[in-house]
Amino acid sequence: MKLNHYIDHTLLKPDASPQAVIKLCQEAINYEFYVVCVSGCYALLAAEQIRQSNVKLAVTIGFPLGSSTSEAKVQEAKIAVEQGADEIDMVLNIGFLKAGLTEEVEEEIRSIKSVIGEKILKVILETCYLSDSQIIEACEISEKAGADFVKTSTGFGTDGATLEHIRLMKQSIGGHIKIKASGGIRDKETALAYINAGADRIGTSSGIQIVSGL
Repeated sequence: MKLNHYIDHTLLKPDASPQAVIKLCQEAINYEFYVVCVSGCYALLAAEQIRQSNVKLAVTIGFPLGSSTSEAKVQEAKIAVEQGADEIDMVLNIGFLKAGLTEEVEEEIRSIKSVIGEKILKVILETCYLSDSQIIEACEISEKAGADFVKTSTGFGTDGATLEHIRLMKQSIGGHIKIKASGGIRDKETALAYINAGADRIGTSSGIQIVSGL
């Protein structure tokens, strides 16, 4: 197993600087991480940095709350792809999901997937705010709407990924949709535990420590 190929090397801090994003991209190239994940304002900068490499670009949408209008999220996703994004990490509307507005949640995911075409769509569930039944429902809605991944967390909620939630998500999806674990994953042992539980990607700002075994 090449652990570095599971890593989405991430920088989403509100005070992230252009210099820090450039550093993130160089680290991703040096360590051959699969993806760099950045906020929308840095899509162009990151795309330019990784242009000559095999590293992919993921850009967050509706981040971190998920409560933007659907129209705004769709436009964000459209712009991100135009600026070089290979993957979109969107936060679903958590309030709508918890209120039972499942048709609205599904339509939003479907609209974003429609505008990005063949690019990868990851739907962030923010599992710390959801019951087990709501996690199952969110997975089913995401899959039905055409998402490529379901993802545990933004890293900005009250908790990050848990092994229990990864196992629950794995049981709730079909074979053509994948899982990204993110939030609080900072060492090799933890990353491997999530992969063994069913995660196909690891979102982390600690990628170097993870692959170095530090």
